[in-house]
Amino acid sequence: MSVPVALTIAGSDSGGGAGIQADLRTFAFHCVHGTSAITCVTAQNTLGVNRVDPLPVAAVVAQIQAVVTDIGVQATKTGMLLNQEIILAVAQQVTELKITNLVVDPVMVSRTGAQLIDDGAIVCLRDRLIPQATIVTPNRYEAQILSGCQIESLADMQAAAQRIHKLGTPAVLVKGGGMSGDLRGVDVWFDGEQLLSLTTSVVETTNTHGTGCTLAAAIAANLAQGKDLLTAVQKAKDYVTTALNYGLSIGKGQGPVGHFFPLIAHNNRAI
Repeated sequence: MSVPVALTIAGSDSGGGAGIQADLRTFAFHCVHGTSAITCVTAQNTLGVNRVDPLPVAAVVAQIQAVVTDIGVQATKTGMLLNQEIILAVAQQVTELKITNLVVDPVMVSRTGAQLIDDGAIVCLRDRLIPQATIVTPNRYEAQILSGCQIESLADMQAAAQRIHKLGTPAVLVKGGGMSGDLRGVDVWFDGEQLLSLTTSVVETTNTHGTGCTLAAAIAANLAQGKDLLTAVQKAKDYVTTALNYGLSIGKGQGPVGHFFPLIAHNNRAI
């Protein structure tokens, strides 16, 4: 049985809410076979990250090559790449292996504004990987860094999306999850022609861990299935919104979204 294949190049989340674990669950939900190249291993839970260990660059490259040269992939998503050396190696593999349908989630700054990688890594991501991306999905703070714009309003989000587009990517989705008031749930799309505000309903929940990873993975899954880019984004947003409605109350902190919400709903009815 032939199925679409997607590759995630990202970090491992021991708590299972984000990173590789969230990506593979998202791929599976969309009936896409998930493959992975792990860039780093984190010790984390719902309360936060306690430790991060990068994998050797050669190990990251070997994983990507093993998957692409044998299985082949219809779409690829990048998440936490952690350092300049790994980012450069991934960018080189994208070029050499002619990887297409590349969704870059530029994991540089958390939704709360904490910088996650150093300045050199940010420059490498901006100059070497983003120009090869099919779409880039920065949150508010990442969009500020990539665009040089301070983002406080919808107009700011739109200006940032247009500036990031000039880095060479065909499409940009500036996420509004970190915004307040009426801008919560509003993402800005720009593909060089259409400048759109994509709105979904706001879900009041504290269980939001992994939303950024999940959105990018869902976009990749839809691209792997052959959907056009804007449709892939819209379907991914709908998926994340529904998953937020089934967020998991686990641990003592911020739980993850409910990736397999039909099973959760079915199980609740059975109980």
